[in-house]
Amino acid sequence: MLKKVFVLFAFLFVALSFSSAYAGHKVITGPELESMMKDGQPVVIVDVREPELYSKGHVPGAINIPYEDNSQKRVLKELNPKDRIVFICHGGPMGDELGEILSNNGYKNVYNVAGGMRKWKGPYAK
Repeated sequence: MLKKVFVLFAFLFVALSFSSAYAGHKVITGPELESMMKDGQPVVIVDVREPELYSKGHVPGAINIPYEDNSQKRVLKELNPKDRIVFICHGGPMGDELGEILSNNGYKNVYNVAGGMRKWKGPYAK
């Protein structure tokens, strides 16, 4: 019995290590995005909400590529794989999906803001 428990824990450890090592994009917090915005390195912030919500207020410097049927193709076409890219949406899932698409296509520095604009406490621009 003890051997089975050990094998199970070993399997879980390896599985979790493998998934973490090969996870695509990174999930960050709002304060982490604020730090990135101030660290002197270029960052492309992509707000994937609808244009109406974007125009009411967004993270300063963010561009708007609304999450739609063609957004997967747009991000691959319009975003440079060499850039540091951060997605932000309503609450996180849309940015996670687009982040994975970029990561699966060779983009290395891709992030998504956990909680999206719902959790954003930083400055707003219009």
